[in-house]
Amino acid sequence: MKNIAVLTSGGDAPGMNACIRSIVRTASYKNIEVYGIQYGYQGLIENNLKIITNKDVGNTIHIGGTILKTARSDEFRLKKGRDKAYQNLKKNNIDGLIVLGGDGSLTGAKIFGDENKFPVIGIPCTIDNDLYGSDYSIGFASARETVVDAVDKIRDTAASHERIFIVEVMGRESGYLALESGIASGAEMILIPENKKEIKDVITDIKKINEEKKSIIIIYAEGCKLGRLDKISKKISKSIPGSNVRYSILGHIQRGGTAVPSDRILGTILGYKSVDSILNGEKNMMVGLVENKCLLTPLKEIINKERGINKEIMNISKIISNY
Repeated sequence: MKNIAVLTSGGDAPGMNACIRSIVRTASYKNIEVYGIQYGYQGLIENNLKIITNKDVGNTIHIGGTILKTARSDEFRLKKGRDKAYQNLKKNNIDGLIVLGGDGSLTGAKIFGDENKFPVIGIPCTIDNDLYGSDYSIGFASARETVVDAVDKIRDTAASHERIFIVEVMGRESGYLALESGIASGAEMILIPENKKEIKDVITDIKKINEEKKSIIIIYAEGCKLGRLDKISKKISKSIPGSNVRYSILGHIQRGGTAVPSDRILGTILGYKSVDSILNGEKNMMVGLVENKCLLTPLKEIINKERGINKEIMNISKIISNY
């Protein structure tokens, strides 16, 4: 193997650049050339590749987002598009592909690798932390830090005005970000998709807390099925006379910003391991960190198995929050 390529796909995550840097420098150490693919799978289809060197990745370890850019690609979902992508890899004499991304990106990597019998290694990069095969995904720790910082500021206002504040965080199918940021920020209530609570039960719990304190922080994962926050706020206000309810949707600020040290370290470790693995003949695998050990898990398992929430942590959060 003489040449490998790397791309970032799907949502950006702080720590991606640390991982790209590690891939490039590890490959250079092993006398392997790295091609950076701009704009994810779409860039591969359009042959948007260039060689990236140690110098190119200098002073990037701390930067959020991805220096390779990212994009969604409907064309890659089709066999015709994936065939174009494969031809471009062969045209550039590329022997292996490393994909940084979440569930959708790694699903595409698995299909592409299977169809073309081409060596592909995936790296978990998603602030949702919902991928099986790694205790933490690149970007999760930085997003958690951003959420906690925002909630700390919101709490000042909530306390000053004795408000019930609902703060929505990302997490379509998984409540990991809401759960851990809720614990770290001392939230009185954490609502995640895995809870499956009804709005009437939520209101009952809020009433109990409200008897002791008027200022309440509720962390709400966007994947919860309770409805839009404006409607939920109105229901709470009507059910609790005199309550002062507000909501805040943190949105995309959770994805941006400087990568925290743990994401830089995780990106560096997984970047190194991805190169090491692909050079050792591994294919259609994802590198992850489980109990502080680097492990390889087949992409097939990553796609078919659910990460699941840590129920022990969820139970601890309920006890500590006293709701």
